[in-house]
Amino acid sequence: MAPSEDKRDKHFPVFALDNPLRRLFGSPRKYCSYVKQEQIVADLGCGPGFYTFALAKSVGPQGRIYAVDSDEKAIRTVKRKAAKRQCDNVEAHASSAADLSFIEDDSVDFVLADGLLCSVAPQDHESAVREIKRILKPDGKAFLSVAKGRMSYVDKAEWEGILEGFKVELRNYESFFEDRWALVSKKH
Repeated sequence: MAPSEDKRDKHFPVFALDNPLRRLFGSPRKYCSYVKQEQIVADLGCGPGFYTFALAKSVGPQGRIYAVDSDEKAIRTVKRKAAKRQCDNVEAHASSAADLSFIEDDSVDFVLADGLLCSVAPQDHESAVREIKRILKPDGKAFLSVAKGRMSYVDKAEWEGILEGFKVELRNYESFFEDRWALVSKKH
């Protein structure tokens, strides 16, 4: 067994991912400018739904949000919040991003994968990226980001390899403080 093959998806405490302190440093509406009414969004690695419900409001009742996380506790939290807020357009799934078989091919307008690959087990990265490409509409966009350093399962070389498989619309270039991110679409 290779060293990376024994690693599992990372899960963080639900409170650490959605709390008032986190809201001081970043808005749940951060990615809403990428979506419009009636669109379909996949929030991969959604955790307890920090971004999910702002996106759900942006796409409106005719849109749909697939909230996906491999942590069943986080998904139970999303389902509870969706029921409390009467967000019928949120569909929550406890699943790895490496298996999105419940989402149709070429059906998603926007994929949010903020920190997703940092937490997905390394042996599943290729499958997760393949699934993102499969579910994206031909004119869809995906926001991908990964942390740098020991907390991440993605090094710089792998990140560059991932981006080669997409058309890069916008990206940041290495800075000391900022995570790596890119807005991408399918290559045609």
